Amino acid sequence: MIRVIIERHIAHTLETTYELVAKRTLQKAVSADGFISGESLRNADDPNHRLILSNWRSVQDWYRWFQSEERKEMMNELNPILETEEKVTILEQA
Repeated sequence: MIRVIIERHIAHTLETTYELVAKRTLQKAVSADGFISGESLRNADDPNHRLILSNWRSVQDWYRWFQSEERKEMMNELNPILETEEKVTILEQA
């Protein structure tokens, strides 16, 4: 199993729009092959700083989802809402 951390910074005043698109993205990820679980967190000191934590069966499963047309379509909606490009970190057990 791997854990993926996605860090995003939302543009000011677009929090509600982000929430709608991010929920749809997570709903699609849930049905992706290899997806185990996920959660979305907001920084208590900065509500525009968000982290998505997800668990995947393997790196290959994550990359299949990451490169999927479904995710690309959702990112086309999310990218204009973000202040900076999202940062993705993939973690494995040592």
